[in-house]
Amino acid sequence: MTDFDALKKRLEKSAFRSRFRLDEKDRAFIARKGWAEIDAQARKIVRERLAPAFPKNDGRQTPMRGHVVFIAQHATGTCCRGCLRKWHGIPPGRALTPQEIERVAGVISAWLRNRAGDLSAFPPPDPTLPGF
Repeated sequence: MTDFDALKKRLEKSAFRSRFRLDEKDRAFIARKGWAEIDAQARKIVRERLAPAFPKNDGRQTPMRGHVVFIAQHATGTCCRGCLRKWHGIPPGRALTPQEIERVAGVISAWLRNRAGDLSAFPPPDPTLPGF
């Protein structure tokens, strides 16, 4: 069993955490962006919104929707420093280490991959389009 599998079992016992899902629009977004871009966005969001010792608006900095990473953050208990303490044992009041940033982003990405499932029904990204 991996660390993510153990965390997943704990999170499934939470009525709040287990209610988060990806819809078809979210899955299409992931397919369009590709996993490399989604992983990069997860790392960026963690660095900007969670990594500081005292994040701006801590406890309210992660919207419930609007980006697949936000959904995954709520589902995995990586949405604020309080949840990082409770679910991941990362204490508040100090900046996250580079290893913690990677670990948190990795949990988010693992949840997204687990919940996105097979994306082959969606067209692959078109590198000739702007914003690829």
